[in-house]
Amino acid sequence: MRVLLFSVFSFFLIGFTACQQQAKIEVASTYEEPADPSPDTTSDWSNAPQGLNASFASTGIRFVKSKMPNVAPKNAWEATAWRGERVSAQLVLWSNDSISNVRANVSEFESGSGDKLGVESTKARFVKYVITDEFADGCGHRKPEDYAASLAADALDTVASYAVKAGETRPLWLTIDVPSDAKPGLYKSTLALEVEGQKNKDFTLELTVQNRVLPEPEEWKFHLDLWQNPYAVARYFGVEAWSDEHWELVTPGMERLANAGQKVITVSLNKRPWGGQTFDPFGAMIDWRKKADGTWHYDYTIFDNWVQFMMDLGIKQQINCYSMVPWGNEIYYFDEKENKEIKVKAAPGTKIYEELWAPFLEQFKSHLMEKGWYGITRMAMDERGPEEMQAMLKILEEHAPELGFSLADNHKSYKLYPDQMKDLSVAFGATVDAEDLSLRKQRGYISTHYVCCADKFPNVFTFSDPSEGVFIGWYSIAAEFDGFLHWSYNSWVENPLQDSRFRTWPAGDTYLVYPGNRSSIRFETLREGIQDAEKVRVLREDFSNRNMEQELTTLNTLVNQFNITEKPEQLEQMLSDAKHQINILSEK
Repeated sequence: MRVLLFSVFSFFLIGFTACQQQAKIEVASTYEEPADPSPDTTSDWSNAPQGLNASFASTGIRFVKSKMPNVAPKNAWEATAWRGERVSAQLVLWSNDSISNVRANVSEFESGSGDKLGVESTKARFVKYVITDEFADGCGHRKPEDYAASLAADALDTVASYAVKAGETRPLWLTIDVPSDAKPGLYKSTLALEVEGQKNKDFTLELTVQNRVLPEPEEWKFHLDLWQNPYAVARYFGVEAWSDEHWELVTPGMERLANAGQKVITVSLNKRPWGGQTFDPFGAMIDWRKKADGTWHYDYTIFDNWVQFMMDLGIKQQINCYSMVPWGNEIYYFDEKENKEIKVKAAPGTKIYEELWAPFLEQFKSHLMEKGWYGITRMAMDERGPEEMQAMLKILEEHAPELGFSLADNHKSYKLYPDQMKDLSVAFGATVDAEDLSLRKQRGYISTHYVCCADKFPNVFTFSDPSEGVFIGWYSIAAEFDGFLHWSYNSWVENPLQDSRFRTWPAGDTYLVYPGNRSSIRFETLREGIQDAEKVRVLREDFSNRNMEQELTTLNTLVNQFNITEKPEQLEQMLSDAKHQINILSEK
């Protein structure tokens, strides 16, 4: 489902001429950035012209706050898009003296024939800086003092105006959501930066809308699986989990996820399925109770509410339930006879494991069938070894064989479960034999890839090259995967708006979006790559249906160059060239 964006240039108070529609926006509160742990000392800001300087720049550049931008002045931006597509632009602002209350006036995109894209189609946000670190050794526990810290431009903030301080670089991120019913043609807009006591700086925007339609995100075939953590939202905002306030705070971020084409609902069957992997441990969405007579009772209230909530947003292809093989093999339940919570070690293959999971699966199966969710539910595991998996599978096959399971597989063990693993995700760079991949597609099984703390490239750390997010979409379709998995959409660290570092793994690995429904450069570029993959899919289907063999060959050759695991020297240019070729093919 497409979530319309009703706040045009949401960090500005937007004014239009008398003949233009006035945009009414609700301005969100902002926040203070952290101090720079390693400011640049090489830039000679005295060389910057007086007053506010600004220029369009590539979205592949992650600017440094204390470093004067090295960009050629550019006051015009142009792009090509399908109907239903989102495109992004980046404007960078800098000054050698303090500038207060920078605002903008932006005109509505309009074609020569008078067609308009709608005032709600365009949004712009200041890019805020967050503390990051470096890849270094990748995975493993970290002490902050052992890793180089810096500021990374990443969070997209929503404020009415912004003060550009002396000797500071401040990026500005623009997104244009082209309506699905927009008429093809060339559209133009003007952006004017307004500073009190100075002449406005005017910029032109030109957008060519092609006669192709990108389906609604809910209809995208790209299988996006970003794991959600609603418990982090409750902790950060200090509200009770599953209270009315919690649901209200969770909703905007999950709407954003749905609008990126998310397909999977993340469910925690029991407490702490990943142990202490995140700052905010996952609670149990199902209440396990052992009655005094030894029978079991399960309360599905939270589970039902969460799943239905996500489905209502359009995320309804699959429910992944974590986990029959939790990290540490710990299971929690409330024992009514002892009147306390019990934690037990229950490794797959042991008697206690079967005693715990057999009654649960029997009742869970009945509940899912009653709700109509049985066919889309998977018992999900994360990087568990073959011995544990096979012991788990014995119980699952006996009590709920139709469920099948989902596995983020870093053991290259997919051949051991050809019929039961209905959702496979392999580590980036790992291959699935072509015949196995083909067979999985024929059976309707999902095959994706994932990146984690071990992958320097590609990744979505706060210090990662923004182009890597786009690359992930291209690689996914080039390697013939159905999509992409990342273990965390919003498992926030203690202070996610100030410091993206965590006690384990490179900075930013635990979340892609920020509190207060703030997107990020990383999330927007990842979404961009998914859109590109969908455009390739649409063109392939069209060319095949029309027997356009030459165009299909050209398209496949273009895509295949991204089936690589080492970062090319000119990744951004490579992506730009590929997008240009897609635009040409889209005219066929």
